[in-house]
Amino acid sequence: MQASHQNKQFINGTWITAVDGGELPLVNPATEEILGHISFGNEKDAALAIDAAEAAFKTWSKTTPYYRAEILKKAANYLRDNLETIAHDMVLESGKPLLEARGEWTVAANLFEWYAEEGKRAYGRVIPTSRIDKRSSVILQPMGIIGIITAWNFPAYNPARAWAAALAAGCTVVAKPSENTPLSAYHLMEALIHAGLPPGVLNLLIADAAPGGEAMLNDKRLKKISFTGSARVGKILMDGASRTHTKLSLELGGNAPVVIFDDVDVDAIAKAASIARFRNNGQVCVAPQRFYVHKNIYDQFAERLSGYVSQLKVGSGFEEGVNVGPLITARQRDSVFDLLTKSKTERAEVLTGGNRPEHLEKGYFMQPAVVGNLDQSSSLARNEIFGPVLPLFSFDDLDDALAKANDTEYGLAAYAFTDNLKTAIKVSEGLEFGIVGINEWAPHGTELPFGGWKYSGQGHESGSEGLYEYMEKKLISIGIG
Repeated sequence: MQASHQNKQFINGTWITAVDGGELPLVNPATEEILGHISFGNEKDAALAIDAAEAAFKTWSKTTPYYRAEILKKAANYLRDNLETIAHDMVLESGKPLLEARGEWTVAANLFEWYAEEGKRAYGRVIPTSRIDKRSSVILQPMGIIGIITAWNFPAYNPARAWAAALAAGCTVVAKPSENTPLSAYHLMEALIHAGLPPGVLNLLIADAAPGGEAMLNDKRLKKISFTGSARVGKILMDGASRTHTKLSLELGGNAPVVIFDDVDVDAIAKAASIARFRNNGQVCVAPQRFYVHKNIYDQFAERLSGYVSQLKVGSGFEEGVNVGPLITARQRDSVFDLLTKSKTERAEVLTGGNRPEHLEKGYFMQPAVVGNLDQSSSLARNEIFGPVLPLFSFDDLDDALAKANDTEYGLAAYAFTDNLKTAIKVSEGLEFGIVGINEWAPHGTELPFGGWKYSGQGHESGSEGLYEYMEKKLISIGIG
């Protein structure tokens, strides 16, 4: 961990220690070594950040989108120019393979550039009215101060898509990234500083979630909170937001089904699934999780899949050829092991993996597992696993597949694989999820709206929809009679 300013809060254009002097150790999940100590704040630090954001909004909101775009594009270029350094630090704090870290930082840079350009296209519209003596138009204006709370699983991508959109819209930001992965947030902040972001426009708060979040909810100056995390915390925010009428954008995780019909290339899908499911060790909100395989190919698919998964290399993200790194914390690893253990009491059969790797004495590692003999009532069907376990189920026909796939309180992402066009249309329209991938594992992108149904949240990130989340519509109607 680099020393100097990179362990502090960044408030009103200055790196400062937490008001009460709090600190927290930062642990490498692959080695369990302490990388250093970070400044760890509370509601007092949040109040300072909101004060700074309020003062900065008066001028930042009046800047042109072209001015804001130049800053965002410079930040994007800074991230690209320093890719190797910042990817290295992401591996240290998150454990993910270096190749994945490089890819995530590339997308983060793309998000800054995308919103630099998209901010210039936040058009209003003129509306023809029913009266000749009246002219009406709609304009979009910055919403105000935005609180952005992001999760650890994608420590660059999660903040980048929200920070960039809010800044492009002309809002100021109080950002609270995860204390488990602060190094990536420091690098994002450094990029914006290098690009010339004025003081107070974005304030970085590394703080305890409860007091930090409460401070945001209780302050009427904060117009909206964007949150990426668990459904449990999302409900707390929804309850608290009623006190001050704070608007919310919530991305609360998922339990994505994968429906595999019997007209596909079984071996090709099994091989691809072994990679897609275990990306970032399964710690992905849109991760394909519940695999529903047509009964005609279930046994063949299970055998092929287990073979590919057993070949995945587990280890340090810096090691050549590693596919799967550690889970983020010991607590997260233990919760996944507990879920797997519970499934065994429900007569589940572990087809491969599910143990601690013998060659790794330190670190929060788990051998990727494939689990069969499951039904809809099983723990692995009802819970978001957020770890390296792939549960297998079978289905009889399209109606059975849709009924089982939709049988969840979550509604973020879903996947289906078929070579039949009619089946593809029917399954895509029948899946009750905000994002549906047909014959692909990555149905998302910088330019595409990202959001879920049901308990998976509200609002959208990415795409033009992500920009509008931070802008207010204003109707201007002028009588000319």
